[in-house]
Amino acid sequence: MNVADSIAIVTGSSSGIGQSFTEQLLQKGATVYGLSRSLERMEAHKKQLGKVGARYIPVLMDISDHDAIEHWVKHTFTDSNHYPDILINNAGLGYFDNIEDLALEKFEQMMQVNVSGVFYLTRHITPLMKANPNTCHIINIASVAALMGNPKISVYNATKYALRGFSDALFKELRYDGIKVSCFFPGSIATRFFDEIDEIEVHNGMMHPDEVAETLIFVLERSDNFLISELTMRPLQPKKS
Repeated sequence: MNVADSIAIVTGSSSGIGQSFTEQLLQKGATVYGLSRSLERMEAHKKQLGKVGARYIPVLMDISDHDAIEHWVKHTFTDSNHYPDILINNAGLGYFDNIEDLALEKFEQMMQVNVSGVFYLTRHITPLMKANPNTCHIINIASVAALMGNPKISVYNATKYALRGFSDALFKELRYDGIKVSCFFPGSIATRFFDEIDEIEVHNGMMHPDEVAETLIFVLERSDNFLISELTMRPLQPKKS
């Protein structure tokens, strides 16, 4: 794919790897619709970006709201010459606790954002990608938690295992429509994700968001008939427990 002049959608674009994804896509010449519940942070980032920020369109959105997603897609992509080429389902959240102590509302929130939200947006973007003459790409950001279970993150594990299965099935469903589907399994990244998690602190042994974004660009820029369907990323020397 030639990322220049492409149209990309990035969820969770206001911070962390979503912000790095947005920035590097813009630097490559893409137009980026950034979806997040924090419009203020996206607007502040847009100002910091300088000239390339003109192609950054922040969108206040809760991806767990299906009706809002449907309305936005229908009213944004009305021109067949302006259909999305890239969808990056990056938004996600995690709460860690023993199963008997995890609040029901936190369970439901993780399921809604990490699973339902991905389905809602992908459901409405896929028909546009099928109508797009260009080869398109959906990238779902899971986690190494989609590959192995760990204590106190059983529900987070469940959402990321679901995302892996969804991605694997979807790539087989859409490959002959000219739509690539990739699932990323990053290990620990130095972002605000860990702010609410007492057991884990950000440290120098974690990956940097820009490194993950550089990998994203590499995957997107492969030739049309070359697909990296799954990709695991880890820090070489994580902090020893």
